[in-house]
Amino acid sequence: MEIIDFIEYEDKDTLIAQIEAFDWSAAKFLAKLLNEKKFHDTLGDGTLYILLDGEKIVSFATLTHQDCINDKTLYPWIGFVFTSPAYRGNRYSERLIIHICNEAKEKSFEKVYLATDHINLYEKFGFVYMENRFDVYGDDSRVYYRNV
Repeated sequence: MEIIDFIEYEDKDTLIAQIEAFDWSAAKFLAKLLNEKKFHDTLGDGTLYILLDGEKIVSFATLTHQDCINDKTLYPWIGFVFTSPAYRGNRYSERLIIHICNEAKEKSFEKVYLATDHINLYEKFGFVYMENRFDVYGDDSRVYYRNV
């Protein structure tokens, strides 16, 4: 298995098709952003990291300047964290998050942020609950940070 940077990957169409096929509305939204070349317009600077098993997507997540919380003072954000149902239960998202945190550290960031509705999931990955905020869709989200 390997972690790749989507921006640097050659066969983007195959990856986008896999992302779009997942039964998760956020994956479909991400695929739309990628297809329409609006990833950076919507999320700012950053990239999509994908853990691959051969050519199959195991897990993916973004590290970007923006996410669903409208606050320009908090960044970078880890978003779109997803693991394929066939690979769940093996802590692959944790492996990807560790990689992303290391990338953020190399870029001289001190913290990363994450917004979610999950409770007791990201805490085990070293995230600290900060507060609840309404996201850009009007949903209540838990905001977390992690020192890198």
